[in-house]
Amino acid sequence: MSAQAGVWNFDGAPASREILANISQTISQYGPDGETTYVSGPIGMLYRPFHTTKESRLERQPHVSRCGSVITWDGRLDNRDELIAELRDGLNPKPTDLAVVIAAFESWGTDCFHKLVGDWALSIWDPVQRTLILARDYIGVRHVYYYPTHRRIIWCSYLAPLVLSGDRFTLNEQYIAGYLALYPESHLTPYGEIHAVAPGSFVKVREGRVTTHPYWAFHPEMKIRYNTDAEYEEHFRQVFRQAVRRRLRSDSPILAELSGGLDSSSIVCIADDILVKEGAETPRVDTLSFYDPREPDGDERPYFTKVEEKRGRKGYQYDAGTGGVLIPSRLAHFIGRPGDLGDTARKTEDFRRSLFEEHGYRVVLSGVGGDEFLGGVPNPGFQLADLIQQFRLIELGKQLIVWGLAKRKPWIQLLGQACAHLLPAWARANLTQDARIEPWIDKGFARRHRLSVRRLGPESKFGFRLRSGIAYARTIVLVSWQRAFAAERSGEGAEQRFAYLDQNLVEFLLAIPASQLLRAGERRSLMRRALRGLVPQEILDRKTKAVTVRKCLIAVQANWETLEGLFNPGVSSRLGFVSAAGFRKCLFRAKNGDAPQLVRMMKAIALELWLQDMVGRRLIHGPCEGTQVRVEPELVEMRTRA
Repeated sequence: MSAQAGVWNFDGAPASREILANISQTISQYGPDGETTYVSGPIGMLYRPFHTTKESRLERQPHVSRCGSVITWDGRLDNRDELIAELRDGLNPKPTDLAVVIAAFESWGTDCFHKLVGDWALSIWDPVQRTLILARDYIGVRHVYYYPTHRRIIWCSYLAPLVLSGDRFTLNEQYIAGYLALYPESHLTPYGEIHAVAPGSFVKVREGRVTTHPYWAFHPEMKIRYNTDAEYEEHFRQVFRQAVRRRLRSDSPILAELSGGLDSSSIVCIADDILVKEGAETPRVDTLSFYDPREPDGDERPYFTKVEEKRGRKGYQYDAGTGGVLIPSRLAHFIGRPGDLGDTARKTEDFRRSLFEEHGYRVVLSGVGGDEFLGGVPNPGFQLADLIQQFRLIELGKQLIVWGLAKRKPWIQLLGQACAHLLPAWARANLTQDARIEPWIDKGFARRHRLSVRRLGPESKFGFRLRSGIAYARTIVLVSWQRAFAAERSGEGAEQRFAYLDQNLVEFLLAIPASQLLRAGERRSLMRRALRGLVPQEILDRKTKAVTVRKCLIAVQANWETLEGLFNPGVSSRLGFVSAAGFRKCLFRAKNGDAPQLVRMMKAIALELWLQDMVGRRLIHGPCEGTQVRVEPELVEMRTRA
């Protein structure tokens, strides 16, 4: 994905070219295809392209429109044909995505944002109204961060240039709470003064005032109902095929991640079918598979080779089990947010980058989102709760019997779980095992930020009445949090594309009955039914992929000397996030193989390394300086601060 940035001095002072040059140097690896700047009085804008389509190579950004607005656009417009049909009078015969977006904005203003389907983020400067607009796509695949003060605002696609601007920041405790619970909310950053544009929203800056405006929202009233399963299956094939086809728009070869699971295998098989029957802009799709024969039940070769056999050619395969997991005593390089252990996946990332450089791949297809949106977790609780809400007691009894047999659980236990979904969040947190807080998390911190409730995910009902609708809407928000958290952590050299995050596909899944996605004894029901004959049967019949924490356990044992002194007491302990004594106790148990909380403990280790690095670089106020850690409230409207 390309990189965009800018600076606006509120007091009218000339924009600093030095600031733009420093930002450009920091983000050069993300936009290697050149650099263009626009400077006019107090406004300066920067664009570094990463070209993936033939149209993008014709764009010149920052672009000054006929109305005088200056725009930078980082994105892929998936519904360009529909928009071109609406805007034809104001467009050239073969417009670029940028040209379509400019025409849409000049025709509809900010109302155009809800019409833009795809992965995108943009910046627009209106010199007449002296207004800056920052916006991003509905689920936040692309990113825009901004740092406002009383005298200026700086924004960028990436967090690092803002953090390295020369200022010091207060630590955002709300972000840390989200990090230790599940994921931080997508509009937050670890820094109290730096914010992210929320998914499905745009930020307007005018007269030193920053306001946030949502343009995309859930529509509970949208329902799709058919008479037969076959009709749902046909509709799913159409929208899923469209989602994959949109992501084959690339003038270079595409590399698809192929793990052997249903999600990645389905994308590859549908992509092949599209290339054979319809053709696509990309010259070809190749596959990349990782396997680890040392992991119990973790060797995926018997599965992804079935897809390779169907394709008639072998993909790239890499033994991810070579070498151990290194937990460094300190971070070797700057990272903008916690969660990265530095060299943990360095070998696999180096292998990926070597493929990008050697074979010219610029796009990677990912299966992220399939589990979340298509019934990957066979939990009938929400569907049973729907039946209770609707007083459909006879059907409830039937489903309890069917699900009880399928899951080998007493029906009374399933009924209790369904009833729990109807309780307030605080009550469910007391009943749910997943909401329990680890003994090494500071009790006061956990209580102050309601960590047990945060573990249940977003709290809003989003306008839905039935629990299945609420659950699905929460999943969409949670995935947006995941995407925000994964920013700048997915490697360099290629643009990741996510077919399962396609807006039209997700909206379709939100509108159909929950029973189409999940049925007793039929995990991934709709997907498996719809893709029969297109995906190898061995993949469709596969129960679940292996998940293991063995690597983490080995890492703790192999890096014990480093870990033993890390929390002694540690920055996270002095800040009141983690109990050093409690963590060391659990760490010792993990060393001896008793590690039920190991994945979350690894997150705490990554947090401690990051905090030590930030304090050492004097980028955040340290715990020994008497500085109070600030809790940043959720902002819909805020005034810029010094």
